[in-house]
Amino acid sequence: MNNTEKVYNEEYIPYIVKWGKSLGLLGVVISFLPIMVLSFIYNITPSFGSIIAGAVAIWSSIAAFWVVEPISYYPILGIPGTYLAFISGNISNLRLPASAVAQEAAGVEPGTPKGSIISTLGISTSILINVTFLTIGVFAGSAALESLPNIVTNALDYILPALFGAIFANFAKDRPKIGGVALSISIIMTLLMNKGYLSFLPGIPSYAVIIVSVFGTIYISKKLFENGIIE
Repeated sequence: MNNTEKVYNEEYIPYIVKWGKSLGLLGVVISFLPIMVLSFIYNITPSFGSIIAGAVAIWSSIAAFWVVEPISYYPILGIPGTYLAFISGNISNLRLPASAVAQEAAGVEPGTPKGSIISTLGISTSILINVTFLTIGVFAGSAALESLPNIVTNALDYILPALFGAIFANFAKDRPKIGGVALSISIIMTLLMNKGYLSFLPGIPSYAVIIVSVFGTIYISKKLFENGIIE
């Protein structure tokens, strides 16, 4: 281990983890402030049954993301980038693409100390730009969108799918076999869900598509590496 790696592992990462945990917990507390204000100041509190019903509805649709997102995003984001992304939000449509593009532009490998640092720079820049344009959008966004023709506003619905496709293509071109595995599993699982074969699962079964696609790709890719089919 050279001196740079030693500083990264023994000084930089512990410092990031310390503040990342603290700010993450602070973010959790702040997220409950609106509820606390409504409850304790304005005495607006739903019934216990309503709270449980709402919680179950949310858990059934997004609980899978609590497991899948940290695992699937971490190799690209790195430790510092993971803290930044999960505190700032908009991970899949902003932070992840910013991290991936920054690392590709810098010519560094994701999952390495260099990749982690470049990822942090890319995510930090995206947060600054995002907050700036979001602030502008709060005051001018509605008026600007209303002045656009329908063909443009309708096209905005395709931004996120196009972004996901671009991210997939960016990584799949370097590992086409893994990309083929991931695409095949996701298509099969999506077809099974659309045909109703996953209806026996509780809630909206889209989480099953995500879990099987992510962990299925990881498992098959691991086997392909072990058997020397891919390097």
